[in-house]
Amino acid sequence: MTSPAPSSFSDPWQAELFALTVALSDAGQFTWHAWTEAFGATLRRHGANRMLDGGEDYFAAWLETLETLLATSGAAPSAEAAQARAAWERAYLTTPHGQPVRPDL
Repeated sequence: MTSPAPSSFSDPWQAELFALTVALSDAGQFTWHAWTEAFGATLRRHGANRMLDGGEDYFAAWLETLETLLATSGAAPSAEAAQARAAWERAYLTTPHGQPVRPDL
């Protein structure tokens, strides 16, 4: 595996997203080469009209790329991903502070 980790993560979800992407690549869901090609295209598209800050927008592009690759392969169709995202959002908005967030998937 030759995937370089970003030098730092601002939020835990960014590190989890990175780890998930590496694990999915290692599991054969996509090659690292396919990942870098797709991620590069997403970054170019996101940066076409504005400068990217390399932080939140970088990981938004990362997430978009991962979702697109998984939807394209059929591993996580867009409708299922949207349902899961909505369940997580409902869960974190209604979970009392300090309690574990458990979505009803």
